[in-house]
Amino acid sequence: MSGETTNPVTEHREQAVEGERGALVALLLMVVLGVAGIFAVS
Repeated sequence: MSGETTNPVTEHREQAVEGERGALVALLLMVVLGVAGIFAVS
């Protein structure tokens, strides 16, 4: 019984971590592009 209850919880937690990781990568990419744009303008 305990294995059945913990399995969906761990799957949901892994999906949440993947979502946070994707958001972090997108934010980092925007910062890098912003810095590159500043250098390109100047």
